[in-house]
Amino acid sequence: MNDGIRTDIAHNARVWNYWLGGKDNYPVDRAVGDQVTSLHPSIGAVARADRAFLGRVVTHLAAEAGVRQFLDVGTGLPTADNTHEVAQRVAPDSRIVYVDNDPIVLTHARALLTGSAEGATEYVDADARAPQGIIEAASGTLDFSRPVAVLMLGILNFVPDTDEARSIVRTVMAAVPSGSYLALTHPTEDPEVGGEANAAAMAFWNANATPPIKARGRADVASFFEGLDLLEPGLVSCARWGAPKAADVAQYGAVGRKP
Repeated sequence: MNDGIRTDIAHNARVWNYWLGGKDNYPVDRAVGDQVTSLHPSIGAVARADRAFLGRVVTHLAAEAGVRQFLDVGTGLPTADNTHEVAQRVAPDSRIVYVDNDPIVLTHARALLTGSAEGATEYVDADARAPQGIIEAASGTLDFSRPVAVLMLGILNFVPDTDEARSIVRTVMAAVPSGSYLALTHPTEDPEVGGEANAAAMAFWNANATPPIKARGRADVASFFEGLDLLEPGLVSCARWGAPKAADVAQYGAVGRKP
């Protein structure tokens, strides 16, 4: 297809949308999504917990930390309470840049480009594997001499090489000043957060859908925050960040501040 969108193979952005109850998906996405759910019955809860983490983190950073700039890398398909909606609800002058290189997401970019009149909401077509290009493109909207909250939710799991994933984080965080933040979520197979079911589910995914995905353990996920000060409660199941009584899901989440 000339728009680059394939409807004959399941795609992460659309399956995720399906798990969140959205309508921007195709029969193949729903079929694979249902099969993954049969292998990992709580995957829908993971998707919802990840989305709730986004809302709590952005609200905290805008309301409590005074952050007015957000760089959302790997935004995926828009659903309810996107980053700009949450941030600008707290502070209408917030400036948000969404980053994705997926043609599926590009077709929905207009839905993201409707922020408050006081702030700014922009969309950058860029690849997470080219972090310097992200910084250059985002600099037209964001002031990198002022604190920026960098959001990398469920994106580094699509970078199979852990050293490359660390390099991406380091490059982006090196470009933002002291007082900036990194918020990150990542799937895991660690049993302490119920990750055992992820092994079979991810194996099925990698054989039947795109792009391929990689789980990581606590130590590897923690390494992405090297040099940053973790906010309480540290690296936890993303469901428990800001909601300590929530049930664990097999997705780590944390927020770190650049000193």
